[in-house]
Amino acid sequence: MFHNLLVADSGKGHVEEMVRMLRDIPAFSQARLNLLHVVPEQAGERLEEHWRSGAALLAAAVERLGLDPSSVNTILRQGDTKQTVLKVAEELDADLIVMGSRGLGRLQSILANSASQYVFQLSTRPMLLVRDDLYIRHVNRLLVGIDGTGVGDDALRLACSLARDIPGCVLSGVHVSHHDLSPSRDGQSPADRLLQDAVQKARSYGVELRPLHRTGDIGRGICAAAEDTRADLMVIASQDRRPLVARGLVDLDKLLGSSVSDYVRVHAPAPVLLVREPERRG
Repeated sequence: MFHNLLVADSGKGHVEEMVRMLRDIPAFSQARLNLLHVVPEQAGERLEEHWRSGAALLAAAVERLGLDPSSVNTILRQGDTKQTVLKVAEELDADLIVMGSRGLGRLQSILANSASQYVFQLSTRPMLLVRDDLYIRHVNRLLVGIDGTGVGDDALRLACSLARDIPGCVLSGVHVSHHDLSPSRDGQSPADRLLQDAVQKARSYGVELRPLHRTGDIGRGICAAAEDTRADLMVIASQDRRPLVARGLVDLDKLLGSSVSDYVRVHAPAPVLLVREPERRG
């Protein structure tokens, strides 16, 4: 399923632990690993020192992951981290970007020049965010957001593919509606029908889905469901607009607004795999 992973490794956090666990899952086991480290633009006279340190960091990461160096593509670049990650992802045509995150809020992220927040907002590619302050357990409990959209169906299909390949995996699907809607004549609410349809789709992929319904704020509801199910990995869809013309611009309205995916990025109790809506070209 995944063929080309770009892992942006800053040398800290739990990204390597997550990558190690993912490689035990068939969907990731054959993927090409690309490890990227970015030397800061302001290295100045210490550029050579930063370059040596970055090369050593990448070599150490390969060793800790227990990989054959000849099977890993290590990339050392100088530049602005957030722009470089996006550029390298395009060059490699990566089908998943894996990054660590400090879990900063929107305004904090802007003021702190957060690379993961920037990439999270502007990348058109699927992304896995691993918060620095989260302990990574074995991945055997998945939670997927159910919203009835096309990209939501992509997220469900991906979650089912992962769950099917993990022995004993429990997959839960949560739909959060702003408020309860009255049932129709058949006694089912729109949320009931949406979740029932998701259960049937999951069965068609060979997986049993445990349906959950929450009401209220969507971001808070998804995170609460992840807490309740003790999820090890969350799979959510993002329908955020990603026009080609705005690829190099920070959308402040999204950064400061009420994006569900951004709330989950900050508050999720587990790593978040964000599934993007395929970009329409031409």
